[in-house]
Amino acid sequence: MFREAVTGVKPITPDKVHHEPTPPPAVPLQRRRDEAEALAESLHPDPLDLRLEGGDEPTFLRPGLARTVLKDLRRGRWVVQDHLDLHGATRDDARLLLADFLAESLRRGLRCVRVVHGKGLGSPGREPVLKGLVKTWLMQRTEVLAYCQARAAEGGAGALVVLLKGSRIVK
Repeated sequence: MFREAVTGVKPITPDKVHHEPTPPPAVPLQRRRDEAEALAESLHPDPLDLRLEGGDEPTFLRPGLARTVLKDLRRGRWVVQDHLDLHGATRDDARLLLADFLAESLRRGLRCVRVVHGKGLGSPGREPVLKGLVKTWLMQRTEVLAYCQARAAEGGAGALVVLLKGSRIVK
């Protein structure tokens, strides 16, 4: 029936043409922002390196020193010249041992030492007692320029690598 009804009909040719404008090319705005941020970080890598290397690890840097000092200390660029092991020491004994060790290290002209305070696994409640105290004592010492957690092979969370002031020799 439909075919009979439409026999002899000519299709309508539109006399108006409607053209949609071609859409502009896609601009990758997020990609440009990412690339700009990556470029900025590559030009100034120190804060990023420190964030990636450090986590919740204890660190200290004397105000006025470049952050690269801490980065170099953390990466092991300073050779540990001596160490002090405080395992089994009481608070009072540990404080005296640390003071004596730092004084002797300065007298010997050492620049980088390791202080092993332990992880506290043998302490009551398995909570570290000396760990927090040693960090506080080191920050109070003017001869301490910086410290960071030791690498895993050197004691990890149970030790600190400490950078001391150098002695200036005047001739």
